[in-house]
Parts: sequence; structure tokens; C-alpha cells
Amino acid sequence: MTNKKDYRLPAEWERQECVMLSWPHPGTDWADMLDEVEDCFARVALAISKRAPLLIVCPDRNRPLKYLDGKVAENRIKIVEVPTNDTWARDFGPITLINNKGDEPRILDFQFNGWGLKFPACFDNLVNASLRNMYAWGPNLEDCRYLVLEGGSIDCDGNGSLLTTVECLMSPNRNDCCDMEEIELHLSKLLGTRRMLWLEHGYLEGDDTDSHVDTLARFLPDDTIAYTSCDRENDQHYKELKLMEQELREATTPDGKPYRLIPLPIPRPIIDKDGNRLPATYANFLILNGAILLPVYGDEHYDAKALERLGAACPQYDVIPIDCRALIQQHGSLHCITMQLPFLPQVFTKGIIDTDE
Repeated sequence: MTNKKDYRLPAEWERQECVMLSWPHPGTDWADMLDEVEDCFARVALAISKRAPLLIVCPDRNRPLKYLDGKVAENRIKIVEVPTNDTWARDFGPITLINNKGDEPRILDFQFNGWGLKFPACFDNLVNASLRNMYAWGPNLEDCRYLVLEGGSIDCDGNGSLLTTVECLMSPNRNDCCDMEEIELHLSKLLGTRRMLWLEHGYLEGDDTDSHVDTLARFLPDDTIAYTSCDRENDQHYKELKLMEQELREATTPDGKPYRLIPLPIPRPIIDKDGNRLPATYANFLILNGAILLPVYGDEHYDAKALERLGAACPQYDVIPIDCRALIQQHGSLHCITMQLPFLPQVFTKGIIDTDE
């Protein structure tokens, strides 16, 4: 009998079986720029498909097929028709635990409530259960919806350390009945983590998520953390990001050693049509099977710096830039629209990455 204590939350750079996307449609906030954002989704999807199969959820399969049919091999894609409110799969998609015995995974379904009741989430909150009912997830999917948790709010090193922010996990309308110690106990029990690194500083103007950590600081292999930095003293983020940088400098690995820190510069301000700054960040990258997909924003100077620094920090990966200026218009970026499913050969193959109807 498998012991749940044997399971752990893997690091993003561990082998992945497939990556999940939630495709834009006219019922989302993308309605007034649908062609532009679907072009961006197609670029992301094609880049992913070279490294891992795709699981796409959406109400109408014809929308992604318009962009991907004939460009992605049939055995590399599965499109599942389910209702969705929006496209941020990172925050409502399944969080998967694995063990080192090769047993079937534990797939956790947390409550998603639209980032603290800011936006409708009635359909997105049911996507994982719909997939369980339609395909082979069955008893592997565990109902954890007594706790609100978005995938973008946590980052893991695969070895029991969890990185998060106080601003998000302790914000109103998420888990108001829990204090910090109780949240730590819940996540330790559910995710198999042994310690949490809480960031008390750092934010991005225009961020609707209450400072998701995947916009600010991310684990990389070999006890490395890449983080959003700011050296422009006249930038409104300067003070908070410097304070966050100091927190990271004081953080230590489980062995008590300092982390290797990789600063990713914050881009120059990107302003929407109403004059509001958008939360552009290079920390919102996706790691998958030998590649890092890096969001870029048409900022020649800072795009190049981010590419150079991430490439130097991770020479074993191909760092692939993808223009995400469309995604940032709705206050998210590349990592926000994706959710990886870790590699387990005997799982997710039959009925998922299979296009036979």
C-alpha cells in the first residue's frame, strides 16, 4: 500500500508528461483582442509541443484547432471541451505530486475563487473535476477544496522547500480562518513540503493576484533563485524589490548555505490604454524538458538582459523568448497560462494524449 508521506511536489524542471492550457474564447476578458491573444497562445503551444504534449481545455475545440491543426502531431495534443471562465490554467489547474517508486501520482484539486473573489471562477473551479469524470484520473484526483490555493502562488525546489508570499497566501477572501502557522501545516500535509520561505516584500503594479510568487522569485536547479530586480531608483517598484532582494540574500538552503541569486531586471513600464502600468516580469517563465520559455515584451535592452542572465544561469537549457505583450494586457504572462503535469509514463497516456474520439 502506497504511503502518502512518500509523495512530494516536484520541481518544475523535473520531467513532464504534458502541459495544460486553457484556450481563450469570446466569453473571456480577451473578447476585444481575441485574434491577438490567440496568436500568442499558438506561439506558446507550438513551443511547448516540441518538448511535451499538450492538454488544452476550452468550450470550443475549433478555436485551438484553427491555429494548431496540421502544426502539432495528433499524438501530441488532446483538446477537451469544458466550460471555462478564463485562461489562467496555472491557478486552477491540478497540482501533481509524485513519488520515487513510479506509482501513480496524487493529483490535488484546490479551490480556485478568482484570486480572492475578484473575478468569476465558477467554471474554472470545476475543470479538474470535469477531467476526472471524463478521463482516467479517477481516484488519483483528491478534493482539497477546503483550501484556496493557486498554482502561481507557490514555487517548489522538489526537495521540500516552498517559496511563497505573505501578501497572497494571507490575503482576505482566500483562507481567512487560517493563520500563517495553520497554512504551513495544511501545505506540509498536502504537498509533502518540509519548510516554507515566506517573502514579505515585493509586488508589481497592476497585478491582480496579490503578489503571486511566480511573478517575483523562482527556484532554479542547483540551489538557485531567479528574481525580479530593479536598479532604477525612480521606478515605483525600486524600494519593495530591493527589500525582497535582501530577504532572498538572507534565505538559506536546507543545508544552511546561501542561494545563488540571479537578478532578472524589471522591464521598462508598459502602459495600457487607460494609462495604467501592467505587471510585466521575466520571472514568469516556464521550465519544461530541456527548455525555458521566457516571456519578452518588445523591450530590446531588458529582454536581452533577461535572456543573457537566464541563459548563463542555466546553460543546460535552451532559453526560448516568446513575445507576451498580448498576455500582459490582462495582467498575466507565460507561466500564468500553463500548468505542467509531471512525467509518469503509465499515467495520462491512455485517454488523455490520444485524439481518437
